[in-house]
Amino acid sequence: MIEKRRVVVTGLGLVTPLGIGVEASWDAAVAGRSGIGPITQFDASPYPVRIAGEVKGFDPSPYIEAKEIKKMDRFIHFAMAAATMAVEDSGLSITEQNAERVGVVIGAGMGGLPAIEHYHKVLMEKGHRKITPFFIPMIIINLAAGNVSIKFGAKGPNSAAVTACATGSHSIGDAYRIIQRGEADAMIAGGTESVITPLAVVGFSVMKALSVRNDEPEKASRPFDAQRDGFVMGEGSGVLILESLESALARKARIYAELIGYGMSSDAYHITTPAPEGAGAARCMKATLKDAGIGPENINYINAHGTSTKYGDELESAAVKEVFGDHAYKLCVGSTKSMTGHLLGAAGGVEAVFSILSIHRSMLLPTINLENPDPECDLDYIPNKARPADIGYAMSNSFGFGGTNACLLFKKYSGA
Repeated sequence: MIEKRRVVVTGLGLVTPLGIGVEASWDAAVAGRSGIGPITQFDASPYPVRIAGEVKGFDPSPYIEAKEIKKMDRFIHFAMAAATMAVEDSGLSITEQNAERVGVVIGAGMGGLPAIEHYHKVLMEKGHRKITPFFIPMIIINLAAGNVSIKFGAKGPNSAAVTACATGSHSIGDAYRIIQRGEADAMIAGGTESVITPLAVVGFSVMKALSVRNDEPEKASRPFDAQRDGFVMGEGSGVLILESLESALARKARIYAELIGYGMSSDAYHITTPAPEGAGAARCMKATLKDAGIGPENINYINAHGTSTKYGDELESAAVKEVFGDHAYKLCVGSTKSMTGHLLGAAGGVEAVFSILSIHRSMLLPTINLENPDPECDLDYIPNKARPADIGYAMSNSFGFGGTNACLLFKKYSGA
């Protein structure tokens, strides 16, 4: 039996509604600020939902050559930015000598929907001659990973998970497995999304999935609160550099944390509603603990999926109690979606970065807007204020439509 290689995190990149860059996003999260506001990317006034977590003031030009920008939709812009930040943060140099040992797994949940909506209108109004030849590469989900690999010359494994709201976590977990198996020494991994468009907003709205707290956007995302009325759409990207421990040590890289567990499961129950008692989520967390080879009593913090929907929050809380027993009341279960909104395919990537930094900087991020806790949600959700804490192990949960579940487990790095 081949021994699995240890995998560590050496670089981080973030583009979120809280800010562009890791420090801007982290500082806003520690301060408990909300990134939710009125939609500005289109006129939302005719629609029942008029709020979202938009990335403000984003300029792709520092990350992408000018002539290439127009060939990519916004979700690819975000991935290119976050990946560039992560590579630079890691100090990883990709050369002809190591290029085949560096890969990319970056996914999205919905891909180039803005371009689809725009060019459908162009086709209907102006005809086929006005459609750009770059339309198809703009919308295909794996072109986020493809463009990142082209930019950096990463010739190793290249893939893209597409698993709704679990995409970012599945991408990181799949990249982790690739390094464990020895098929690469480093991976650029995470999620990206940008679908704040009329069709997407209305589509989620008619499902009654979104908050309609339009007059108080900063208070609309309120996981585990009894007054929550749905999630808030967000956009952005979160990308990690994962590396074999041997590779990181050889180049004396800074190590943020070690990734020690990855679990997957399916609810096999319903296209949108979680399984009763959170059974699928519970199986996923148990699989993650088993993969890591540790007991539930070791976990200090869970970055919850915590979307601010009635059934989602209650059933995730029930799943945590099922998996952790009495220890569920000793650990902390926070939702950073209270500040960012729900970034769909990017959520797992962004929340992995927040989980890693929580370990590295000994700080639990708050669940803001938790004013009237749901009686069914009776755990420690780190209400409203960040909290210093020594965190040895942090789990990040991501659960998607179709009942697809992913969990990642990070550990404080304690040496080789």
